Amino acid sequence: MRILIFTHNYFPEGNALASRFTAMCQHWVALGHEVQVITNTPNFPAGQIFDGYKNKFVQHEIIDGVHVTRVWTYVTPNKGTLKRMVSFIVFMFMAVWIALFQKRPDIIIGSSPQFFAAWAGLISSRLHWHRVPFIAEIRDLWPDSIVAVGAMKNKKLLAIIYWLEKLLYRKATHLVTVGPGYAEDLKDKNVPEEKISIIPNGVDKELFLDKLPDENFRTKYNLENKTACAYIGTIGMAAGLEIVLNAAEQLQKLNRNDIIFFLIGEGAEREILQKDAENRQLNNVIFTGMIPKNNVPEILAAIDICFVHLKKKPLFTRVLPSKIFEMAAMKKPIILGVEGFAAQLIREANAGICIEPENTNNFLEALELLVQQPELRESYGEHGQQYVLKYYNRQHLAEKYIQVMESIIYSSNNNKHQ
Repeated sequence: MRILIFTHNYFPEGNALASRFTAMCQHWVALGHEVQVITNTPNFPAGQIFDGYKNKFVQHEIIDGVHVTRVWTYVTPNKGTLKRMVSFIVFMFMAVWIALFQKRPDIIIGSSPQFFAAWAGLISSRLHWHRVPFIAEIRDLWPDSIVAVGAMKNKKLLAIIYWLEKLLYRKATHLVTVGPGYAEDLKDKNVPEEKISIIPNGVDKELFLDKLPDENFRTKYNLENKTACAYIGTIGMAAGLEIVLNAAEQLQKLNRNDIIFFLIGEGAEREILQKDAENRQLNNVIFTGMIPKNNVPEILAAIDICFVHLKKKPLFTRVLPSKIFEMAAMKKPIILGVEGFAAQLIREANAGICIEPENTNNFLEALELLVQQPELRESYGEHGQQYVLKYYNRQHLAEKYIQVMESIIYSSNNNKHQ
């Protein structure tokens, strides 16, 4: 097959969207398919162009056999609403224009969030190549997610976006989503069940197994005889990471200096949280900034406990954070502050402790238990790794995705000849 993908983010960016498609595309190429990605100039999340790139009208490169076409990007940090919305819309128009000059694909995938990338795929499937089947990949219910965290409150604008969301679902040939929670939400939005496939996120075992710890990391932050608890990912509005500062403050008042909290990543809330930590004089909270995706396994190997958290919102009970799979693959015990499907996975895998989101006392109790019982940490790590490698192996998931695409193409071709 010739597969064309529209996505806002791709390698060398390291967020969940970029990681998912970078891995999937590499596996598809290895299976003998031709893959092209139309994406932005890499700048996520800080809104700064990555080293080695320029914000040109169009630029091409081949990464692990994948043809990557980057379009001129309205560069803005991953915070605020208006500028990011402009960036999304600019990408949609640029991507649709550049797609005019590409070879006809057999199938098109467009990923939401943000759904303007999915719309670029839908428009191209109808405007450029009549009746090429189109898959809308729904990794996040947008705009529900931005409403949940209060990032957008303009009712007129929201009404337009919700109308576009429904139209996207109706016009797409098929929808692929990343978890059963999202599938349930899509059905609640009147998407027929037969139009939905679930291809979850996962892990490439070659990237995460048997990685040695980054000893420079432990030395730099003087972690000898200390326990490192880390959140790794986008430090955004949905993460609710005030809970880390509150926990750190309570421990500092008790003169506990044996636990160090790391917030590793960038995002809309990073500067706000860091300023708050400085105002509270929290010496046990360290903001490292963004680290390259390739360095994540060694950093995971160097820490002791992983923390995953989202605000206590009904929408987030449907979420299955992709970082869980990488942490579990590295045999790290997880403290999970996410209810619903994510908590169900952690309990089934016996990979960590589930707490109530935004409950600082729950967080501290789980943390203390893991600090005092290193054998429990080891047990959670072993069970978690076994579970994700069995059920969330990215190579197997990529093969399943190919089967979905082949079925869609077959059905589409049959419909054309009827």
